[in-house]
Amino acid sequence: MKLFDTLKEAVNASLYSPADVTTGSVHVRDSINHKRVMSIIMLALLPCILMAMWNSGYQANLTLNQMLAAGQIDVLPSLSDSTSICANMTKGLWIFLPLLVVVMLTQAVWVAVFASMRKKRIGSGFLVTSVLIVLLMPPTAPLWQVALATSFGVVIGREIFGGTGMNFLNPALVAWAFMTLAYSGSISGDAVWTAVDGYTGATPLAMALNDGVSSLAAQGISWQAAFLGTIPGSMGETSALACLFGAVILLVTGIASWRTIASILIGVIAFSSILFMFNPEAMSPAWHLVLGGLAFGTVFLATDHSASAMTVKGQWICGLLIGFLIVAVRVYNPTMPESVGIILLFGSVLAPLVDRLVVNAHIKKRKLRHV
Repeated sequence: MKLFDTLKEAVNASLYSPADVTTGSVHVRDSINHKRVMSIIMLALLPCILMAMWNSGYQANLTLNQMLAAGQIDVLPSLSDSTSICANMTKGLWIFLPLLVVVMLTQAVWVAVFASMRKKRIGSGFLVTSVLIVLLMPPTAPLWQVALATSFGVVIGREIFGGTGMNFLNPALVAWAFMTLAYSGSISGDAVWTAVDGYTGATPLAMALNDGVSSLAAQGISWQAAFLGTIPGSMGETSALACLFGAVILLVTGIASWRTIASILIGVIAFSSILFMFNPEAMSPAWHLVLGGLAFGTVFLATDHSASAMTVKGQWICGLLIGFLIVAVRVYNPTMPESVGIILLFGSVLAPLVDRLVVNAHIKKRKLRHV
């Protein structure tokens, strides 16, 4: 019953206005608050959520149809028509929903524990964190491992620092890093990207880095398919188009910093263009932008208010450095093609130092004016 009450309070905190609000004359005149910010982020995540469910089901059904044609299986299971949107969404829902339920229940336990210890109400970032963790996972991630990763991400990434607004690391990224380090076989390799038992297949990013971009055409993977997201990968990271819709919502509403997004993209495009000039066989900037978790990480993780730089110059510096490092690790360490998460965590740790240096430089400059 306590767990149910915690989930109910978390949903209320995420979707509804609080019962106690400030009345009378106040200094703050803007209508935006943390709850509205989380609601807008959830709206921006909807295209990625829908694409995650459809593509997870599509990849599974497409693989089953290919296995049937090759004689590896005798009969197709029910709802395995890869040309049917309903069949793909239904199968994808059965992949996505259990992960979301496990993540929400696990997070509810830890949020309730820390809320009771501090005698404070539950924050409004509950639902967004849960969805981000699920979207960062491959469709075959074991539920018990995801529960452990969620526990580590929520406790170490947020609650131990004081809860929502007090942390400097994104808990979803911390959960992903835990899975990467503790259970690397469940979140990387060739056997985790399609929810079909016994099937193995590398992600397009890994194929492009190890065998060259020409290997993608041999597998029937075009740039358009990578942009739309009809390729294997982590559930929320395959579709650059869905991330683009989310970016428009976040930028129009002013939730995300355009400087952070622009600086990362400039860093990626500039460094990959230089490498492409000297080696035409390397990945072009256009391929870098649509493969892997670059689009998702740039839009939804790098712009996290609690884990990114706050000063204008700090956002440019951190963004350019993140973009440069993403390309550098992809090109010079192809054994770890999906480096976006680790580099974004590094950027979160570096952001306070960069902000401090920028502020101190401003102070020093102002002092010099009065000497």
